[in-house]
Amino acid sequence: MAKSNRILLVEGETDRSFFEGVCTNLGLHTNVRVALPKDIGGSHNTREGVFNILPIWLNQLADATVTRLAVIVDADSVVNGGGCQRAIDRITKIVEQYDFTLMANHSVAGVLFENDYGLADFGLWVMPNNDGEGMLEDWIKSCVHSNEHELFTHAEEVVGELSPQKFKPIHRSKAEVATWLAWQKTPGHWHHVVEEQLIDTNSELFKELSDWLNHIYGSEGE
Repeated sequence: MAKSNRILLVEGETDRSFFEGVCTNLGLHTNVRVALPKDIGGSHNTREGVFNILPIWLNQLADATVTRLAVIVDADSVVNGGGCQRAIDRITKIVEQYDFTLMANHSVAGVLFENDYGLADFGLWVMPNNDGEGMLEDWIKSCVHSNEHELFTHAEEVVGELSPQKFKPIHRSKAEVATWLAWQKTPGHWHHVVEEQLIDTNSELFKELSDWLNHIYGSEGE
């Protein structure tokens, strides 16, 4: 299967780098293209940009130009117009126009939609855990490897001591993770987070994400 036929749509370059690393770890990197809104003419690489560009990918799914499709977005904050349920509702409204129905019961974590006409399941993961608020960095914090706990705690302390703090409170986890990654063997490189064992691939949350990705892109669905 050509790599360009299986699309994982994410918000930005950091997300792309990280999820390319995850797909490599899972052996999915040869058949999954991690894409951004701007890759096919979107105006912004953002959560809203993902929502706006999704119909184009869904049209390609309908005509078999794309064979598998999934989306990963941040929940963000309800205060800022975000939140997990709003993301799910927004995606549901979009994909319903392409005969996808939200699956109430399935064996993997994440959000899945089944198609009335036999297309492969469409997937949605709302970071960090498909519930409440947060973002990719909050997911990372939940999966930090035990060997990294001391260094990560130090990063949290350093960020906490900043005065004034220029970032928004909802972005504190971004500052903490960015600080921690800046101290690594490959400073600031998201692609190497899994490769360098900075997160625990045996953690429950990593396994849940892995199962979701394998359900959508794995060989069992050929």
